[in-house]
Order: sequence, then C-alpha cells, then structure tokens
Amino acid sequence: MPKLSKSALFATLPPEPGVSPEPSAARIVVLDDDPTGTQTVHGIAVLTEWSVASLEAELRAAAPCFYILTNSRALPVGKACEINRQIGQNLAIAGRRAGCAFAVVSRGDSTLRGHYPQETDALAAALGGDFDGTLIIPAFLAGGRFTINDVHYVADGETLVPAGETEFARDRAFGYQASNLREWVVEKNAGRVAIETVASISIDDLRRGGSNAVAARLLALPRGGIAIVNAAARGDLAVLTQALAATGRAGKRYLFRTAADFVAAFARVAPRPMLDAGELRSAGTNFGGLLVAGSYVGKTSDQLEALFIGFPGIRRVEVDVGRLMTGELRAEDFVHLAGTIDDSLARGVSVALCTSRLLVAGRTSQENLAIGERVSSSLVQIVQALATRPAWLVAKGGITSSDVATRALGVRRALILGQALPGVPVWRTGAESRWPGLALVVFPGNVGDRGSLLQLVLGLAGPGMP
Repeated sequence: MPKLSKSALFATLPPEPGVSPEPSAARIVVLDDDPTGTQTVHGIAVLTEWSVASLEAELRAAAPCFYILTNSRALPVGKACEINRQIGQNLAIAGRRAGCAFAVVSRGDSTLRGHYPQETDALAAALGGDFDGTLIIPAFLAGGRFTINDVHYVADGETLVPAGETEFARDRAFGYQASNLREWVVEKNAGRVAIETVASISIDDLRRGGSNAVAARLLALPRGGIAIVNAAARGDLAVLTQALAATGRAGKRYLFRTAADFVAAFARVAPRPMLDAGELRSAGTNFGGLLVAGSYVGKTSDQLEALFIGFPGIRRVEVDVGRLMTGELRAEDFVHLAGTIDDSLARGVSVALCTSRLLVAGRTSQENLAIGERVSSSLVQIVQALATRPAWLVAKGGITSSDVATRALGVRRALILGQALPGVPVWRTGAESRWPGLALVVFPGNVGDRGSLLQLVLGLAGPGMP
C-alpha cells in the first residue's frame, strides 16, 4: 500500500463540516489501556482503581466523563480481560446505585496496538452483552493519525504512511499487517468476523450525508455488528456525535474502541491552550526535575538523543537492560542509582533516568510483555527509593507513565490539567499520593517530533538552570 502526500489526499476530501459536537446524554466512562489516552481533555478525573464506591462517586459527579486507568496494554491478555470484566461488573452495580446511565469507551492506541478484540469482548459480556454494535475510531489528529477510505494512516511530516507499514505494526506484543481497518478487524478477530460484515462510516457519509445519513448507517448495523469510522478532522467526529445522539434517542447503545480524540468530542470538552512551564513546576523549589523514560519505540530513542545533545546539563542515569535481564542488577543497585539522582536533584541538576536503548526481545508476545514488566519495575523501584521531590516530573512512554503514577507515586485519583504539548497530557496528583499536587507529564512514546522532548524539558528546567 503506497505512502501518500497528506496535502494531496486532503485536497480530494469534501470540506470539513462546520458543526459542533453534541454531548452524550449518558455519563461517559473511559477505560484507558495506558495513561496517554487523557491527551485531549482537561478538568476530568482519572481513577487508578475501580471499586464500586469510587465508580459510584464519579457517576454522581457533575463532570461529563471520567477515566479509569487499567494499564492493560502492559498485561497478558488473560489479565487484561479479567480487569475489563471486573470493571464492567462494578460499573453495572455503581450505575444502578447512582441511577445513572453511562456509555463506555475502551480507549486504545491510535497506532492500533493493544488487546483488541479481547478487551471489548470481555467488557461487553460483563455489561450484559446488549450492545447494538461496536464502533472502531482510532483517529488522533494531533498525533497525525487519520482514517481515510478505510485506511488508517500515521503521518510522518507531510507523508501519510499506512499504519501496517509503520514500526508500530511490528510491535513484538501487538503486531499486525493490515492498514485497511476493515481488514484489520478481520485480522485481529482471527477469522471469526467476515470482512463483508464489517461496516464503514466514510468521510463522504460524514461530510456530504451529515448526521442523518450517519445515523441511518448506524441504525442499519446488524445487532452486535462492527463498524469502523473514518475521520480526518474534528468536524468528522462532531457529526458522529450528532448521529449518536439521534440513535440514542432511538434506544440504541454502542460500545466504542477508540483513540483519544473521540472522547473529547463525545464529552464536548473544548480545547484549551497548552499549559506553560510555570503551571508544571512545583512552586518554591530549587530542586532539579526528573525525566523517567522507558519507552523503546524509535521516536523515543530519537527524542532522547536530541535531548542529550541539546541539553548537555541534564544528568543521564541509565539502567542497563541487558544486565537487568541477566540478574546482574539488583535491589542494592537501584538504591545506589536513586542516591545518585537524589544528589543531583538536591543540587538543582535535572536528571534523565532512562533505559539502555538496545532492545532486548523475547520469542513470544508474552515473553516481551514480561520483559517490559521487569524493565518498568526497575524504574519504579528507583523512583520509590528517591528522598527528594523533583521540581517537575516527566514520564516517557505509556506503560512507564502508568507504573510511575500508580506504583511509584501511589496515585489513586488524579485530575487531568490539560496538555504540555499537543498529545502530551498532564495530571495533578491527588492528596493520597506520595507527592501530592505534583504535575505529572505523561509523554507518549509515539508522539511528537525529534525535538519535542528537548523543547519540553528545556522549558521546564527554565532559563539559567543547570
């Protein structure tokens, strides 16, 4: 499948609809398989636990939606499904107690990595299985992920690369071949779904037919069917939300597997300006800041290289993954590394705690997930051993961010403040956490260009900082 010019392809599309989203009449509950899915909203809570009491409290709150961080992309498929079942069952109880209708979004990766369809299958079953269909909506505009003519593209500058030809499709745990989303659904369902049964909401449906035409397409979907939704602009998702409002009035109920942009449209969360560095640094401290980088995608490695070249004053503390996997690195080594970081932070020197860049791979997807867990655990142990609260904290990579938030900092409920850069969300940690009120920057591994991490860290470090 050929790469395409973004400007040339977009020039062939009908004009973007100039309409506003219609918010969901039901409370929206987003199950996020890693914390990067909060990258399009602000003023919204995110939970890292899912007790019935916590879910009921959020369903009773005034906000249009809330997130539940499952971190399931880091887990074996059986554990991921069990978590989705638990949340579905608890949500059903909490919804009855709160007397609140809710819609459920399973937020996954905009480059198609994750436990699909296993998670949505488990979730649907736990919620009673009475969904009229599942909608697949992976568009993430700030990250350059567009679905056009049923093909999902990942932008590389002005070039659109079919998703199946990117490094993300070669992921050792979640790899795939298809770029056409209808074919991708068939591939991920291992032949249980025939391609002719996978429906499509096209750009023409959204832009020429409008919400009435899209609603008709949704109403024609066989019960329990699957439809992929094309989208290349916010207006496309706005039209979809209008159609969903109409189908909701007709009593239809859908399950969603989406990237981040759909949530903002469905909850009608308007964009806000990027957060500035002053909003991300802890007030009244001269300590250095901390970057924790565990992501192994090529984009992260490029960004780290640019950071170390452009900001030689940052101290690099590296975990050698090869030595970690052979057992040469032990708990006492992590304590020593933490002491090194503490010393730097106390002197006002910022630190980059990162893993070595040579990928250590297993033979199977399960082995690769286990390796990722061990690597992430080493970073968690080091952060847990720190005595000094950093002036700012950036976690690079979805799994790394989740583990730093939940395991190293003990976050159970956080508030999404907004974004530090397009597609880079920021959380304010809760009072129960180890460092209350800290702004945690959740920097996805696959977002930004080569200089984005450097730009962010230099802004956080501030002028004149080491």
